[in-house]
Formats: sequence, structure tokens, C-alpha cells
Amino acid sequence: MPTNLCLVIFLFFTIPGLASVAVAIGVNWGTTASHPLPPPKVVELLKSNNINKIKLFDADPLVLQALSGSKIGVTVGIPNTMLRSLHSSKKAAESWVHDNVTRYISNGGSGVRIEYVAVGDEPFLQSYGEQFQSFVIGAATNVQTALVRANLDSKVKVVVPCSFDTFLAESNLPSKGHFRADLNKTMIQLLTFLNKHGSPFFVTISPFLSLQRNKNISLDFSLFKETAKAHNDSHRTYENSFDLSYDMLVTALSAIGFSKIDIVVAQIGWPTDGAANANSSIAETFMKGFLNHLHSKIGTPLRPRNPPVETYIMSLLDEDQRSIASGSFGRHWGVFTFDGQAKYHVDFGQGSKSLVNAQNVEYLPSKWCVVNNNRDLSNATSSALEVCSNADCSAFSPGGSCSNISWPGNISYAFNSYYQQHDQSADSCNFGGLGLITTVDPSVGKCRFPVELQTSHSNCLHKAYVLPWITLAAFWYLRN
Repeated sequence: MPTNLCLVIFLFFTIPGLASVAVAIGVNWGTTASHPLPPPKVVELLKSNNINKIKLFDADPLVLQALSGSKIGVTVGIPNTMLRSLHSSKKAAESWVHDNVTRYISNGGSGVRIEYVAVGDEPFLQSYGEQFQSFVIGAATNVQTALVRANLDSKVKVVVPCSFDTFLAESNLPSKGHFRADLNKTMIQLLTFLNKHGSPFFVTISPFLSLQRNKNISLDFSLFKETAKAHNDSHRTYENSFDLSYDMLVTALSAIGFSKIDIVVAQIGWPTDGAANANSSIAETFMKGFLNHLHSKIGTPLRPRNPPVETYIMSLLDEDQRSIASGSFGRHWGVFTFDGQAKYHVDFGQGSKSLVNAQNVEYLPSKWCVVNNNRDLSNATSSALEVCSNADCSAFSPGGSCSNISWPGNISYAFNSYYQQHDQSADSCNFGGLGLITTVDPSVGKCRFPVELQTSHSNCLHKAYVLPWITLAAFWYLRN
């Protein structure tokens, strides 16, 4: 199975009753998890919630097999680590298209309905530096050529997902929007390529990150509340954070000659744990406000009555191995929990305000690993610190669901996370004799001690995603 199992799915819902082009709404679905929900179970979840389009960040054969015959529109993805080889070799691009597109699309009604190839996963993210930047256009061009040779270019479009930090604006004013200086030439090349082949511009917009990073953005402004103080710019009034960011992008596109290109919001959402203001209640408020805004088709001041052609909510499921480069909340974007249970009520336009949960989910036995209170616990904190460098301690972050449980309950949480990720093996609850296996659920209030799914993907644990700062955050928490 590919190293990067993170998938993004697009779930499109056609909104009834709209006179013109329907608003298309999507959801990111990632499986960068120690025990991801099995692909056939996810396809059931998609169908039961009327999801008819998905986007994957890679081209996992097990996922594509599960999608075969489903009639769900699919975007397959190319991981950033493959961009160099696809940039350097047309044969490599042809081979990739044959193995990951032609092979699955050619089975007629029993095949996969592939619609897009996403070249890279936000390869221009500022934290990557120039690691991938010089390979993107070449890789996209070679993939496009390969699709032409396979007679698939009329069915499958090539896109490049761009991160939220590809564009910015002085004083947070939309009229000052522009692309990062180090990207200007590359963005002109990319947009010329997209425009030539009729592909939209894929971009992440994140009101949650804007709230975290900009002291002039209020929570009410981020949540589409009528009580929020409006922002004014060049005689235009902005009543919410989304419109503000979106029009920064519109200005940036116009500045380099692409004012009319279609925009797809590839990621937008609100996390439910791992940070202050990250919980299910606020996420529900954001989602309802945002979806109502889209359904209204008001658009933004710079693109009135012209909302994004497609929008993808971040995300379908929580992922305990997802990157936490931006913060611990990165593992808690899901509309559903890791096991496919809805966190809140929201109407995506499918005629129901309640989402349908995953059915017949198989779990490991109802067992947990906790601290053995009969042992000397003087070294328990150091043991837990070591555990948190491998397990998921993101709920410990200030404002997180487990930030208020006291010692040694926090040590137990760390022990259990490790124990569950390692399939509840007896030796994974040892910790020098400090661990104890119990059948009594140790969950406290909103701090849930999970039992993992039956399907094991322990070999997919990505240590590269565990950043040093999360260990420091855990240290701060565990000693308090």
C-alpha cells in the first residue's frame, strides 16, 4: 500500500431548486490513519450519504477496486514524492497513467469513473520550501501528454491543488491580494496550463487558520454570524472570513491575467479537537453558516452571484496519523469520527439534516491500556513522553478534549493510544511494568479513550508526521 494513504474525497451533492448551475459541495476524506476504515466500508458510507464524487490523494489499488462499478466520480492523486520522476520522464508519466487511470477506467460500467488527476498534494506549501516547486509544471505537462496518448484527455482533466498560503494580502485587504513572490512565475505557468486545457484552479481556503493567525479576524466573522463586525475595503463590505480570503485570491488571479478562471475550493472546514475553538459545536455552526452561504449563490463582492464551481469540506474522517505541521487539530477535521460516526448535524443539500453513520463497523475487543496505580509512577511522565513521539497525543493540546484530565489520567491516555495503534498486543501495554490492561472504559467527560478498528494498518504509521513540537507540547501538558 502506498506510503501516502491520505485521500481527499470529493462529495458532490446537487442542490435542488436552483435555477442555474447547481452548487457542488465536496468533502475531503483522508485515510492517513493507523487503522483506517476499510475502503468497501467507506464506499458504503459515501453511497448512504448520496456522495457521488470523490478525490483521492493517491491511487491506492484497494481504494480504486472498492470504487469499481460504484458510478462515483473520482479524482486520483499523485503524491509529491513522485513529482520529480514524472517531471523528468514522459515514459514514467505514461506508465503512471496506464497503471492508475487507463487500467481502471477501461472496464465500462464495472470500471472507475475517473474525472481528474491531481498532480501533487499542495506542493507549493510554504513549509516545503522549493522542494517540489520546480517539478510541478513538468509533471502536469507530461501527465497531460500521457492522457492525450491514451485518448482520455477529453474525459480526464489535470489539476494542481494549491495551499492556503500560495496567496496573501497586505493588511488583510482583498484589494491587495497577490501570489507569493517566490511563486509568481510558477503560478503564471500553472494558470496558463490550466486555462489551455479547460481545468479549474484548485485551492485551499481556511477560515480556521485565518482565525488562528490573524488577530484582526474574530470568531464570529469566521462563523458567518450576523453579529460579526464587517470589514471594509475599497468601498466593498465583507461580512465573513471566507469571502475575504476568496476575493484575495480573485485579486491575485486578476493581477497576473486570469480573472475569469474557474475556482474550486479544494479544502475548507473546521476541526473538532486539538486546539482552542476546535469542537463539534463550533464546527457545526461554521458548516451551517458556510453551506447556507453557498446555497444562497450570493457569491462574493468581486464575484457576485458566481460562487466557486466546486467546494470540498475538510474532511470526511479523522486521521490519527495525519500531518500536524499546522497544529494538532490537523488530525480532527472529520465530519465523521475515525470509525464513521457523525459528529454533528448538517444539511449538505441531500434532503436530510442527519448524516448516515457507517454501519457494522468492526472494532478490536473492548480493552484499554491504563497506568497501573499500584506501581511506582515517578517515571511515568518520561515514559508517556516517549509514547507521545509515536502515538497520537493531539487531544492533549491546549483547548483539546483531553487537555483538562489530570495526572495520571493523561498518562493513561498516552498509553492507550499506543496500545490501540499496535492492535492491543500485550507487549504494547508494558511500559516497564507501568501499564495495565483493563475492560473498564477509562474515558473522562469529553475525553474519549478510543478502541481502534479491527482492520490493522500498523505498518502505515508515519513517524515523519510526528513533529518535535508536539512532543514538547505533550511534555508541557504531562508535567502539569
